[in-house]
Amino acid sequence: MRHNRTVRKLGVKRNHRLAMMRNMVTSLLDHGRVTTTDSRAKVLKSLVDGMITKGKSNTVHARRMANQTIRDRAVLKKLFNVIAVDFSNRNGGYTRIVKWGHRKGDNASLSLVELVNYKPTIPEESDKKKGEKAKAQKDSSAAQ
Repeated sequence: MRHNRTVRKLGVKRNHRLAMMRNMVTSLLDHGRVTTTDSRAKVLKSLVDGMITKGKSNTVHARRMANQTIRDRAVLKKLFNVIAVDFSNRNGGYTRIVKWGHRKGDNASLSLVELVNYKPTIPEESDKKKGEKAKAQKDSSAAQ
């Protein structure tokens, strides 16, 4: 029976679990979304939601608390100055978990954890690359 067991161990030791979750929280806040296993995604969601809630208070104490988990200064600054401001009108539910299929190697079920306001950025092609593609299409049509 698992009565009163709140910690998900994720099959690793405490220090490994702590480091893994710190890295995943930092990556999610930096990139906007992360692909991971279902059980890790559930733990990650609760940690990130707590970090964003701390970011909304924007106090010195909150920054120090968040700094225990997020060691990257740029991501910490992004959390307090950008992400927390975006979610200022929202009370919780900052992340979503989307089922993402199965991993090839071990068939583990994967999930995509992303911020609710995440919008993927599509890199625009430079004019030079556009010109090269157009030239290649003209050459291939002329060769036929």
